[in-house]
Amino acid sequence: MAKSKNNAKKLSYISVPSQIINSISSSSLQSLLDSPKKSSRNTNNNRFFIFFTNSTSTIIFRKQRLWFFTLFLFGFLGMLKFGLTLHTPFPPYPCATTTLLPQNMISTTPHSKSNLGAVLRENNDQKKDEVLLSHVELRAQGLEKVEGDEGVEKSEFWEKPDGLGYKPCLSFSRDYRRASEGVLKDRRKYLMVVVSGGLNQQRNQIVDAVVIARILGAALVVPILQVNVIWGDESEFGDIFDLEHFKRVLANDVRVVSALPSTHLMTKPVEGSPPLHVTPSWIRSRYLRRFNREGVLLLRSLDSRLSKDLPSDLQKLRCKVAFNALRFAQPIQELGDGIAERMQSKGPYLVLHLRMEKDVWVRTGCLPGLSPEFDEIVNNERIQRPELLTARSSMTYHERKMAGLCPLNAVEVTRLLKGLGAPKNARIYWAGGQPLGGKKALLPLIQEFPHFYSKEDLALPGELQPFANKASIMAAIDYIVSEKSDVFMPSHGGNMGHAIQGHRAFAGHKKYITPNKRHMLPYFHNSSLPEEEFNRIMKELHQDSLGQPELRTIKAGRDVTKFPIPECMCNDSNAQS
Repeated sequence: MAKSKNNAKKLSYISVPSQIINSISSSSLQSLLDSPKKSSRNTNNNRFFIFFTNSTSTIIFRKQRLWFFTLFLFGFLGMLKFGLTLHTPFPPYPCATTTLLPQNMISTTPHSKSNLGAVLRENNDQKKDEVLLSHVELRAQGLEKVEGDEGVEKSEFWEKPDGLGYKPCLSFSRDYRRASEGVLKDRRKYLMVVVSGGLNQQRNQIVDAVVIARILGAALVVPILQVNVIWGDESEFGDIFDLEHFKRVLANDVRVVSALPSTHLMTKPVEGSPPLHVTPSWIRSRYLRRFNREGVLLLRSLDSRLSKDLPSDLQKLRCKVAFNALRFAQPIQELGDGIAERMQSKGPYLVLHLRMEKDVWVRTGCLPGLSPEFDEIVNNERIQRPELLTARSSMTYHERKMAGLCPLNAVEVTRLLKGLGAPKNARIYWAGGQPLGGKKALLPLIQEFPHFYSKEDLALPGELQPFANKASIMAAIDYIVSEKSDVFMPSHGGNMGHAIQGHRAFAGHKKYITPNKRHMLPYFHNSSLPEEEFNRIMKELHQDSLGQPELRTIKAGRDVTKFPIPECMCNDSNAQS
């Protein structure tokens, strides 16, 4: 590119796509970039001057042959660019921040972002929200499209609690490390476990299975996931979790094998199902002698069977499994990350874990409060199947409600969020199963907070199809989006809420709102209370329920994977070696 005699004048540039630049040889580039050493005012027959629209700069080509080569080159590049444009895999919806690419183009790193994805996000960012708001469910309810679709307004609602400097701290004792050598070399004992329930029940049992294998000095055979009788999900461990990562992270703690070795295939296993909250000494005294003799132990029904109060090293091992080893399989992780990115595209977002499914209302002895028709459905189900009721049967529905034992319904969640200062344009992702009453049950929330989405609303066509009948994998997607959110709030307790609470604490105490149901519900029934006063009371009731550091040891029986301090996290005041 030639420089004008007047040094103050600006250079002009030609924009060429990076794909084309990469395909041009260095010599060709040099021929385009090199300037003539000396400009000439004489015009010869074998010299040509090409003037571009910018009058302050010229590109001079002295040779006829170079002139024709340049014309050919630009023509060829133009056709090449046109061809590339035709085949660029733009997503069918501009809300996409990830693109479905051929398998050989997908990065093996779960969190990597391709340049192409970045370009697509930049080009389509302004249209994402418009498409998200047009999903069929909202239109079917007659809700108007939200105006003023700028980013989420700044609010103290999004502020993170003070983590007091706590960070993950999983340094094991010298005795634990010394014993590891013998545990990993043992080839005689193999622990098999069958885990049941939904995704987060399975996670809890897998965590305890690893700890029990360590207690017994045995190798752990990859856990068997029992087919769930409610959802019919037949997923195996490797379908949900990254098996190789699981083995690699635990390589210094427990030997994990994919199957029993041939030497043990004909062995009749010792079977067992421990009672609730057993100690390591109980496990050893109950199983170790027969285990050493037979070589194979099969345990079932591990949910809450192992004590929550364990020696410090075993508590650390629990955290290591829950927060480091149990990573989701790459296809699930990438899809969850993609949906989380779509939620983050305009700023912070909130996840609500709404427990409003029919079975939840039946099991808790509570009523959804939608209409007498739905209350009757729940009551009839409870009468026909009284064994489903897990709440205190001696209490009436009203007594359970005021004791804080019932899930919040959509009206109550809406009032609480407004009281805590959630802005009207807050972006909300709702996790959980389909509520009793369908979208109608969610209308109070949608009307007050119209930026309200589920994974079905955010997924591109076909993205969820491979997992349509996989309830655990669908729950895993919700888990990923929940863990990455700026704020998380459950409408009720449960395994999902507890797992996310611990995970967010381990990640630096990201905001987690625990509804103070027992103390706040009386104010919900006080219609004479001014809104400003109601909001003040809600903030005051929840000032210590926002995910701040909380010691597990304050109360016996707490799960370290929910309260990871002090065993799994430390700050300068309690640093551990």
